[in-house]
Amino acid sequence: MLNEIQQVASNADLLHSEAEVEAAIDKIAETLNLFLAERNPLLLCVMNGGIVLGGKLMTRLNFPLTLDAINASRYRNQTSGGEIDWIQKPRTDLKDRTILIVDDILDEGITLSAIYDYCREQGASSIYSAVLVNKNLGYTKPIQANFVGLEVENRYIFGYGMDYKGYLRNAAGIYACKEST
Repeated sequence: MLNEIQQVASNADLLHSEAEVEAAIDKIAETLNLFLAERNPLLLCVMNGGIVLGGKLMTRLNFPLTLDAINASRYRNQTSGGEIDWIQKPRTDLKDRTILIVDDILDEGITLSAIYDYCREQGASSIYSAVLVNKNLGYTKPIQANFVGLEVENRYIFGYGMDYKGYLRNAAGIYACKEST
């Protein structure tokens, strides 16, 4: 497996450098500081991919917030998605809270849409989402993120929380696999 991972990493195309990604995170944070400052939000980090953006955003947000996590996975360390698997639900009561869902990527929108539905079912007063990357698929998704850092083409990408078969989340930049991968 490690040989495959090393091969994918060494042949990947850099789509957004570390500096570009950090600038995009700065921009999301600036907008959130204006938009959510008086709303006492719960930052709901989507595991595992949202952990990088969630951690980096938290240090840039200058208002009180609470933190929890949710883990709803379609990929399970594979390169294609299946049914949603609810691995972890938040322990924090969502009733009457402003929720900010933080995730790595808005791909097809299936997982984010399911998390919105869950938050509504739990009585959240308002729900917003921030994603590091929106993948352009060429069609309308069932949901759009409120705050988006970067746009990418429709390729399999990794880095800054996004993985390739469970690996490469720690890549300092956003990379696309070669088409044959």
